[in-house]
Amino acid sequence: MNRTKSSGQWMQEHFDDEYVKLAQKQGYRSRAIFKLKEIQEKDRFIKPGMNVVDLGAAPGGWSQFVRPLLGKKSKLIALDILPIEPIDGVVFIQGDFREAAVFDQLTAVLDSSPVHIVLSDMAPNMSGNKGIDQPNSMYLAELALDTAKTVLVKGGSFLVKVFQGEGFDIFNRDVQQHFEKVVIRKPKASRPRSNEVYILGAGFK
Repeated sequence: MNRTKSSGQWMQEHFDDEYVKLAQKQGYRSRAIFKLKEIQEKDRFIKPGMNVVDLGAAPGGWSQFVRPLLGKKSKLIALDILPIEPIDGVVFIQGDFREAAVFDQLTAVLDSSPVHIVLSDMAPNMSGNKGIDQPNSMYLAELALDTAKTVLVKGGSFLVKVFQGEGFDIFNRDVQQHFEKVVIRKPKASRPRSNEVYILGAGFK
């Protein structure tokens, strides 16, 4: 009974959500775009001429927002297990980036071009059980960091969604070891009761 009630509550919240309405009105694929937009307005880490890898990109909102900021010659590569509708100027690789074949595809598309930014808005399918959801979300954040450490050029940036809870502090310290400057952002578009935040690392060592 509770589950139906809470999913009904979520649906109601979703449709009443000003950011959902705004995304629909502005032709964006998801409300998540406003989280990135706010971080970008504050930190200005995405600049023309940069090459960007967007992990867990579906439905493509972040890539949709980033593409116009980069300029024509920049590469923007989006990866996800789920398919996404094509976006002009975005190379999409469908598959699990932990698999060698998918990573090889990424390497081929990059063709020795430097990667200046790795983005990750990945989250696991939430079960509502913190004991399962928190480790799963930390695992995805760690995978994203591993990818960033593998592909980023010196001085590059990394933005990742993380849920505060067990493992968060250790992960944050790990990011701090690899980046000159690390900040935690809680955008207004993040639902207030959600424990999600974004860690932005700049100046990859």
